[in-house]
This record gives sequence, structure tokens and C-alpha cells, in this order.
Amino acid sequence: VQLVESGGGLVQPGGSLRLSCAASGFIFNNYALRWYRQAPGKGREYVAVISSAGGYTNYADVVKGRFTISRDNAKNTVYLQTNSLKPEDTAVYYCSVHLASRDYWGQGTQVTVSS
Repeated sequence: VQLVESGGGLVQPGGSLRLSCAASGFIFNNYALRWYRQAPGKGREYVAVISSAGGYTNYADVVKGRFTISRDNAKNTVYLQTNSLKPEDTAVYYCSVHLASRDYWGQGTQVTVSS
């Protein structure tokens, strides 16, 4: 199982970024995918989940209405569109999949929101 995140960077408050997570090594369209984030000095925080077919999504309250999770099963990729970014959104963002009784994680992509 391999998960590779990309799309992070430095953005001003109010800006947007589209994060991607390319997956391989498992049957992608059989599994829900999740995004988490970890800010400096804090624990890992749940951000969003999308079901295997994409028909169900759920968001943490702190990102609801600003972030959108989506997936392209033909490309084995899950996305996180982040809008109206705030300094408190600064974190390393990770995608994750739970299969065979364990969680798999990518290496993360850094998002920094600063003027």
C-alpha cells in the first residue's frame, strides 16, 4: 500500500490549495479514504472522509463549508480542496486508508497559511 500526497505550499489567508493523494497497492474503489492534519506541537486531527464510491462525505466542524473532499476512482486519487484558508489551518496534511485491520498513511504535504 502506498499513499503519496502533494499540492501543499505557502498561501495567504483567504487563499486556496488543492491537495492530492495518489494511491496504489490496493483496490482503491473498495475503500473509504480520509484526510488528517497535524499542526506543530499538536496531535493528528481528523479532517474529512469520503466513502468508497464517493456518495458519502463527512467533515470536521472546523473545516466544514471551506474544505471539500472528492475522489477519482479511475485515477486512484483522492483530493482535498481547501478554500478560505486561515493561519490555524497550517499543518502537515495526510491521507489515510484503513484496510486489513490497520491504518496506512502517506508522508504528508505541508500547508502553511501566512501573510
